[in-house]
Amino acid sequence: MDILISIIYGIVEGITEWLPVSSTGHMILLNSLLKFQDTSDGFYSMYEVVIQLGAILAVVVLFWKRLWPFGIHEGHPAVKKRAMRMWGQIIIACLPAAIVGVLFDDKFEALFYNPTSVALALIIVGVAFIVVENYEKNMEPTITRIRDFTWKTALIIGLFQVIAAIFPGTSRSGATIIGALLIGVSRTCAAEFTFFLAVPVMLGASLLKVVKFGAVFTGHEVAVLLVGCITAFVVSLFIIKFLMNFVKTHDFKVFGWYRIALGAFVLIAGATFLK
Repeated sequence: MDILISIIYGIVEGITEWLPVSSTGHMILLNSLLKFQDTSDGFYSMYEVVIQLGAILAVVVLFWKRLWPFGIHEGHPAVKKRAMRMWGQIIIACLPAAIVGVLFDDKFEALFYNPTSVALALIIVGVAFIVVENYEKNMEPTITRIRDFTWKTALIIGLFQVIAAIFPGTSRSGATIIGALLIGVSRTCAAEFTFFLAVPVMLGASLLKVVKFGAVFTGHEVAVLLVGCITAFVVSLFIIKFLMNFVKTHDFKVFGWYRIALGAFVLIAGATFLK
């Protein structure tokens, strides 16, 4: 049963990690309905983060040529300056959220990792998407390629990522995309950069969770985690391609409306259940 549950989690992770609808929020909501039956205490807290490694691998596979900073030039090993500069900007963008996460991760998890907080974040960011898209609809983006990013651009996007590090349901991709749109980055470029940001962010968060968990797994837990990661990887391959094609001709408002509807449903369902 746990293997089947892990497949379901992997599908949800693979879909929601890249769409700006909050993977963590969906995982928290899903966990209120489906729980692992034969795992140790604390396993799920680690699992919901480490399963993202499968999603990371999809980005690495799809964007390998742009992400890998080394190559061959005239028969000799060479460094791709453009890729190295991009990685520098990715690191700058990741630092604020990394610092906040390392210092306060347990505190934020205790305060905000619950359905009500997730629902409110879903609604608030959903409204933000609609407002930002309406504000930007008649404006031409000033940045259409990641190579045109300045260090300031990367840092501003990184500061928006901190919001997602604090409030589950915000969506890391949602926060960074909104921040990017507000400073004139095109939708396609904003989506790409949030994909790239995910690599060090998720890798760091996963390592932190494994260390806290103790890196002591039963064979059953290893199987559950591997199934979830593999499922998330396969689903992510399709979702990333879908989103990159979608944003070429559509805005993000549909995701805003979805977030509002889901958040309202969770609040209503929670209130009804409590009664």
